[in-house]
Amino acid sequence: MDKVRQIVFYKDYFHEFYTTQNEKVQKKIDEVLFMISILDRVPKKFLEHMTGTDGLFEIRIELGGIYSEFFAVSMKAN
Repeated sequence: MDKVRQIVFYKDYFHEFYTTQNEKVQKKIDEVLFMISILDRVPKKFLEHMTGTDGLFEIRIELGGIYSEFFAVSMKAN
């Protein structure tokens, strides 16, 4: 599958957050990031534009009934 957008993380904040998560959470994060990178239209369930910004988004992940909005990313179309 071809990627339709590139996800850009600021500094090492995402990496620092990601490495503190257990394997199950990391896998879910990987799945959502993959969907965001390949889908033309990403459901709002997974991605929300941050009001008042130009191109910043919150990535949303649900795991075991817990819903988390945990980081912002900037995206560029490929």
